[in-house]
Amino acid sequence: MYAIVDIAGKQFKAEKNKFLYAPLMDAEAGTELNFSQVLLIDNDGKINVGTPNVKGAIVSAKVLEHVQGDKVIVFKKKRRKGYRVKNGHRQQFTKILIEDIK
Repeated sequence: MYAIVDIAGKQFKAEKNKFLYAPLMDAEAGTELNFSQVLLIDNDGKINVGTPNVKGAIVSAKVLEHVQGDKVIVFKKKRRKGYRVKNGHRQQFTKILIEDIK
């Protein structure tokens, strides 16, 4: 059983007892979250598609920790001009555990 859930404007495939790295949320570690924007539910081959959301469907999750992603190097250069800029960026994520799909 899995569900497609909209979290902070991005769609994720949520399965029970699996981890997701969602965009950073204002929630403390250990906090319970409920996501009601469920777009699709697949229950052993029986698919329920929402218009746009599935009515009465809730995905409950638990915030485990806040983490940073891998570093991405941004390098800009203009040839023959002596212009070079090197920047790094690490995106922040919230690691959540999917507990139940209702």
